[in-house]
Amino acid sequence: MGLWRIDTDTLAGSRFVVSPLAETIAALRALERGRPSHPGERAWLGAHLPAYRARQAADPVAARLVPAGLGGHWNADFLTPTPRGEGTPGFAEELAPVRATTPGRARADLLVSLGGGPLPPLLDRDDLAQRAADVLEWVWHRTVLPDWPRRRRIIEADIVARTGQLSQGGWAAALSGLRPGTRWLGDGRLRINAHDYPTKQLSGVRLLFVPVTQHAGWVSWDDDAERYAVVYPCSGTLADPDRARVPDSLARLLGPARAMVLVLLATPKSTTQLVALTGQGLGSVGRHLRILLDSGLTARRRVGRSVLYFRTETGDALVSARRAP
Repeated sequence: MGLWRIDTDTLAGSRFVVSPLAETIAALRALERGRPSHPGERAWLGAHLPAYRARQAADPVAARLVPAGLGGHWNADFLTPTPRGEGTPGFAEELAPVRATTPGRARADLLVSLGGGPLPPLLDRDDLAQRAADVLEWVWHRTVLPDWPRRRRIIEADIVARTGQLSQGGWAAALSGLRPGTRWLGDGRLRINAHDYPTKQLSGVRLLFVPVTQHAGWVSWDDDAERYAVVYPCSGTLADPDRARVPDSLARLLGPARAMVLVLLATPKSTTQLVALTGQGLGSVGRHLRILLDSGLTARRRVGRSVLYFRTETGDALVSARRAP
């Protein structure tokens, strides 16, 4: 199986990070797949899949390049560069290494992804990196950027939840179930997947965990083997707005902002998570929580360093009653 042995210092210094490019790659894979992996993805695909297919039909090289580079057991490395994990890079900054890939490197990475050569004649060319970057740029501007604030809130909420799990239950709680086949085995061992790859020793490197809202996941590392990343589907998918939709009657009763907080507390969440998911300010969320606590609709408990809020039976009954026809 694919196993990483991670020393204590590397594990202690690991980080959860936001990557616009990783989100875009995940969106590209979903468009290429063309089938929703969960109900919330259906509307997004319906809105963007026809334009994506028209774009690829007009560019036969890109139409062959994307499935060749992202459709095998191993991604073409130049298509999935490892995030730097420093500051908050923008999409253009993250895309630059893709566009700067040399022709020889792009061909070599594609050969690995395809499982051997020779390359199909259509892909044996010098502009593969430019074509790949153009597709990613199109997907970002047309399908991800318009919805990026909401996607980022979902990603940030997942990071808050994972760090809370880490403080409560250690790495086993935070990392197990990141993506199919991934599991923390203890003793510095992280199973990446079920494939029979050689074990990698991670010592003195940067280890990054990168959530994306699409149902996608992969691993990557840079050429110098100094940065490693695990990209995984975050727990708050694009289906969340449907599951958290506030009934009109409940919004009229409590106010739409406060009703949204109550609906989201179907599972325990911290104030920081609620701020990330709702887009409301910290002060506003705090006021809503105080009123909901005073009314007996929610309760709270401390978990490690975090305080989690959740609905009481009365709160559950109110939300369920407001959803009744």
